[in-house]
Amino acid sequence: MNYGQFLNMIPEFYLVLTLLAVFVVDFIMHRSEKKLDVLFSVTAALLIVLPVRIALLAEPAEAFGGMYVASQAANVMKIILTIGALIVVIMAQPWLKNEASKYAGEFYLLILSTLLGMYVMMSSGSFLLFFLGLETASVPMACLVAFDKYKKKSAEAAAKYILVATFSSGVMLYGISFVYAASGTLYFGDVAEAIMGCNPLYEGATPLTIMGLVFFFSGLAFKLSLVPFHFWTADTYEGAPTPITGYLSVCSKGAAAFAAMVILCKAFAPLVEYWEYMLYVLIVLSITIANLFAIRQSELKRFMAFSSISQAGYIMLAVVGASQAGMASLMYYIFVYVVANMAVFTVISAVEQNNGGATKMSAYDGLYQTNPKLAFLMTLALFSLAGIPPFAGMFSKFFVFMAAAEQGSFWAYFVVFIALVNTVVSLYYYLLIVKAMYIKQTDTPLPTFKSDVNTKLALTVCTAGIVLFGVCSCIYQWLFTASAM
Repeated sequence: MNYGQFLNMIPEFYLVLTLLAVFVVDFIMHRSEKKLDVLFSVTAALLIVLPVRIALLAEPAEAFGGMYVASQAANVMKIILTIGALIVVIMAQPWLKNEASKYAGEFYLLILSTLLGMYVMMSSGSFLLFFLGLETASVPMACLVAFDKYKKKSAEAAAKYILVATFSSGVMLYGISFVYAASGTLYFGDVAEAIMGCNPLYEGATPLTIMGLVFFFSGLAFKLSLVPFHFWTADTYEGAPTPITGYLSVCSKGAAAFAAMVILCKAFAPLVEYWEYMLYVLIVLSITIANLFAIRQSELKRFMAFSSISQAGYIMLAVVGASQAGMASLMYYIFVYVVANMAVFTVISAVEQNNGGATKMSAYDGLYQTNPKLAFLMTLALFSLAGIPPFAGMFSKFFVFMAAAEQGSFWAYFVVFIALVNTVVSLYYYLLIVKAMYIKQTDTPLPTFKSDVNTKLALTVCTAGIVLFGVCSCIYQWLFTASAM
């Protein structure tokens, strides 16, 4: 084996170095009172440098016979998810200091480990490497969900996450075995050729191949929390620590959505007539059912769980187009979703830390009277998630609608219409939080408190993204250019 091929994996290589650096610092300073601050400084600094290194040094490359494929689009997605992980690390500081300071090293190592798995998922050219990356991301994520191990809801959330992750992995492997039996290979490009009948040893598109597609995508749909594979989502989001909930909702979902589009467009491109209609059904169900259930929620983290299910439906609209515009709109949507959703979870975490751990929606009654800045920033983030102009969320929805409509069929237009109608419904339930903050009155409002510097920094970064991403056309143009590689 030529081990020099590992040098083609520049993003993964630097992330492994980051992992080792954090581990060494944690080991050396395990008894120091300054351990938390030093660990945060090292992790944040390395995560800031990582996207710069990817942008400057990572070129499209292959390794190990095409098992690893680093496209320009994959490198851009790695930058986006690294920014999301950086925001999580920053906004988690108050929680770590108050509740988990002894385990800060483990927290950072688990975050970096899941990020490494996501990197591998997005650069996989084979079902084997994809599955290894998926499990590398999923197992540490289960540990993060259970981080508050002495809290009943956290342990329950982790148990449900592990059970569903195990089941979905089994379903996915079952589908991959069908694909291998039908095509004789696990490489995406070779699978597509076998399905098209280019390989004389195999019959092309067969019922076995179609079953493989169905089982594989069903397993992946669990990771995306698409309806009807969403049942674990609300309980896990509610029980996990709030920074982990934010990380789970944006980075994990973004990596899975990108990988889904790559695999469907590469390995299963000849079966587009089958998975296209499957996507239509899942998108309509996810957006509609999640919106209806969100209206009924009184716990804010469960509310955001159903919001994320709905957002996953919108993200998958970009996959319908299966084009360069579709890939660009998917990456743009995830980029905007990262900053908007993390802004919401940063406010939730700040309120939780200053209100005895309360995450009920009633805790936000009259928030504008006592903490007007937090209420205003929360409103901006919610408006972006709802797609209200001129915020970036409106443009992200517009681009995925256009990408889906480019498909040109009646059903594509119908699904886009349903998504537009559901956008109005989502505006209603996002406004329920705005109503609580600005209009509802209570005898015991949340007292005025001063946010720490890390919370302010996370909110500044997220708010800048919400406002600027919608008016800086160069960002979408950059993503569109990267999608062509």
